[in-house]
Amino acid sequence: MTHSLDLVFAALSDPTRRAILAMLLEDDMAVTDVAEPFGMSLAAISKHLGILSRAGLISQERRGRVKWCKLEPGAMKAASVWMQGFGQFEPVNLDDFERFLAAEFGADSEGQTP
Repeated sequence: MTHSLDLVFAALSDPTRRAILAMLLEDDMAVTDVAEPFGMSLAAISKHLGILSRAGLISQERRGRVKWCKLEPGAMKAASVWMQGFGQFEPVNLDDFERFLAAEFGADSEGQTP
């Protein structure tokens, strides 16, 4: 699992690849359509697509003469589960924390000590 996570995070580290994934959220796209908004060669876009494909984030298939790209929505599940492990702590309620400090240290609501 570590190797696949490494591939996913490496693929997501590039802003061009993240933009491609965002475009594919809308619908499947031909490679030439994916390349259109970027100021780079078709070969450079193909390299980005290859990285996304190896990471399992997209799939590519040939339909006639055109190569199409499709987002693989389940591909980020392992990465998402891994990241959620860091969200296990409850967010700090600042109002409760302020009341605790006031009770412990005798500060009023303005943070002033009597």
